[in-house]
Amino acid sequence: MKTIENIEFGQLAAQFGTPLYVYSENELTQAYARYQTAFVALNPLICYAVKANSNLSIIRHFARLGSGFDTVSGGEIARVLAAGGSADKIIFSGVGKSEVEIEFALNAGIKCFNVESLPELDRINAVAQRLGKTAPVSLRINPDVDAKTHPYISTGLKANKFGIAMADAEQAYRHAGSLHHLRIVGIDCHIGSQLMDLSPLIEACERLLQLTDRLAGQGIVLEHIDLGGGIGIAYQNEQSPDLAAYAAAVQTLLAGRPQSLVLEPGRSLVGNAGTLLTRVEYVKRGEEKNFVIVDAAMNDLMRPALYQAYHNIENAETSERQPVFLADIVGPICETGDFLARDRMISAQAGDLLLVRSAGAYASSMASNYNTRGRAAEVLVSGDKVRLIRPRETWEDVFASEKSVLA
Repeated sequence: MKTIENIEFGQLAAQFGTPLYVYSENELTQAYARYQTAFVALNPLICYAVKANSNLSIIRHFARLGSGFDTVSGGEIARVLAAGGSADKIIFSGVGKSEVEIEFALNAGIKCFNVESLPELDRINAVAQRLGKTAPVSLRINPDVDAKTHPYISTGLKANKFGIAMADAEQAYRHAGSLHHLRIVGIDCHIGSQLMDLSPLIEACERLLQLTDRLAGQGIVLEHIDLGGGIGIAYQNEQSPDLAAYAAAVQTLLAGRPQSLVLEPGRSLVGNAGTLLTRVEYVKRGEEKNFVIVDAAMNDLMRPALYQAYHNIENAETSERQPVFLADIVGPICETGDFLARDRMISAQAGDLLLVRSAGAYASSMASNYNTRGRAAEVLVSGDKVRLIRPRETWEDVFASEKSVLA
């Protein structure tokens, strides 16, 4: 039986049931350390992107490592604070911040707002004025760089909803400077997710620095430069990006500059630390297709249906005794799009435990209760110790809030 750290996957499935998200604490630590080591000369503030996996125990683990946090909602800010994260290390990103969220963030004392439009600048200023506060802001600039990734997770082109266009950036900074309850502290970009080619990231950095120089010539001196996140991971047989090479390029570009560096990794910190365990319910052989029907579904792992994403899937047994055959691996949800993999060679029979790899990012955080399915349990493994960090939802849990208001 295959293991995670020092525990067999079969033992975890027997103890906690399936579907089950399993995370390696050691891999979380090592992934964070890889950023620290690569960028040691620049001493950046590494802000974990909470949207990748928002479990409180995952957040707390990174907080204890000294991490800051990139958040995209008031709820994520509340999660970080509940997990023990420092407010002065929280960055608040996102295109649609509400007045309630802005007020909450200001009262919490976050590090800064990554602002994505002129109307947002005006709103933050108005809320800060009402509260008698000054809001620290960094403008997210859209550098119009093609991230060469899936169009749903590309965020740095002119056609994307994110950020302020480069052509409008200087005017936006001047406008921010005219608002008395804002304090300009930085510049930010984030061009996309699952980037395997470093060149777009370096190009975006170069464009930001050119803008930074033009702003300095106008008397607008920034405290930090935030290069966002987006570094990809190996889901199949890809070559993971070289963090040391990326750090070296950034160090060369930032040489002699007074600004500190902020990074916002998410997937690359948690993605390969997680595995989704799922049990085979049936093997259904058809005229045109074979189907391995498992107890995990698109509500547990949305990425294949949403992005046509690939996750390696294997039998938990060390030696796969059954014949290998071609099949779609599908869940029980009443949707043709409910699949974890298509046209995959797999060894499986009813009752087998399958491992869906690289499920640490955008799996549990995107989970839903579609078809009134309870969200799966989550466990964190450290050596030979295991801790339940989210219990499995029961059917009653799912509809409890509705039941409480029945007439």
